[in-house]
Amino acid sequence: MQAQENHAKPAELSFQRADPSTLVVRVAGDWHLRSGMPSPLLVTRELDKSPKPKKVKFDGNQIEGWDTGLLTFLMGVADICQKRKIELDMSALPKGVGELIKLAETVPEKTGARLERDHSSFIETLGKATISYAQALDEFLTFLGQVTISFAKLAVGKARFRTVDLWVIIQDCGANAFGIVTLISFLVGVILAFMGAVQLQKFGAVIYIADLVGIAMARDMGGIMTAIIMAGRTGAAFAAQLGSMKVTQEIDALTTMGISPLEFLVVPRVTALFLMIPLLCVYADCVGVLGGAFVASTMLHVSFSAYFRETIHAISLTDIFGGIFKCTVYGIIVAVAGCLRGFQCGNSSSAVGDAATTAVVTSIVYIVVACGIFAFLFNTLGI
Repeated sequence: MQAQENHAKPAELSFQRADPSTLVVRVAGDWHLRSGMPSPLLVTRELDKSPKPKKVKFDGNQIEGWDTGLLTFLMGVADICQKRKIELDMSALPKGVGELIKLAETVPEKTGARLERDHSSFIETLGKATISYAQALDEFLTFLGQVTISFAKLAVGKARFRTVDLWVIIQDCGANAFGIVTLISFLVGVILAFMGAVQLQKFGAVIYIADLVGIAMARDMGGIMTAIIMAGRTGAAFAAQLGSMKVTQEIDALTTMGISPLEFLVVPRVTALFLMIPLLCVYADCVGVLGGAFVASTMLHVSFSAYFRETIHAISLTDIFGGIFKCTVYGIIVAVAGCLRGFQCGNSSSAVGDAATTAVVTSIVYIVVACGIFAFLFNTLGI
């Protein structure tokens, strides 16, 4: 047996024109992977010669041995002929080869199994990305409209959800989030105070650190930092919860029972975050001011009473309620984005993680966009 393998002829490939429209491809010798084989590109070169054939016919009568290497070669040639719309005849190949080829063609290739290079130009890539973001915004606004309709039903007492679910979500969005909100808000206040201290010390105006920290926290930083915290904490949780329910077909079960998933699952989550995030915003403002007071008293030797007295004079009710209003809108964005990505989740366990990640990214992007819009509107209105 070993002697026969050593004396086997190497894989050979030859071409012949039976007529101007038919190319005969003769395969002979040992077609094993270990011995090396010709490339399907040789067939491509022959097909490019004039006159271009309309049919390719294989002749495998002189094949001495074969394995999957021959099948790979034949499938490559078949793919070339399919793209060029050339008829392919494999009837003269060994019987086992033909049956395996038919089996391979019967099972469709999995989408995305092949790694294809993207040869698109920069402008084309930019256009595709723009269209993708526009479609994502359209989906978000459509879902927001559906949620609004569900709240209209809630207002007239027709929305169906469990009150106990609402209280559980309120606890998760409110009391359970106090720890992380306290830490981040305090550190933001400390950072703002440090940044202001470096400049204000040069002018002997360290007392105005209270103005800087107080106005920044009340108008923007308290609300936006609270919203980002809730996006990473609660928005991702909403997406993961609803995504898991979709994977286990619980959402389909609600629809089968005649219960609207939007009313039963989304309304309590949006309501809970809508109610809790203004309170968290006020709490974050207070903790941020406390962080600034800590820096002012320890580094700049400003008394707590003087610091808080200056803060009270610097901050107006317009600053406070403007920040609360912004944070409330951010909270709605976080809740809607988390629920939307949960409903869009695929049917696999990995898709749940993707949904949670996408929910956080979407929330933060829309929060920043909304913050920019609010800054423009408030400046225009002189608020």
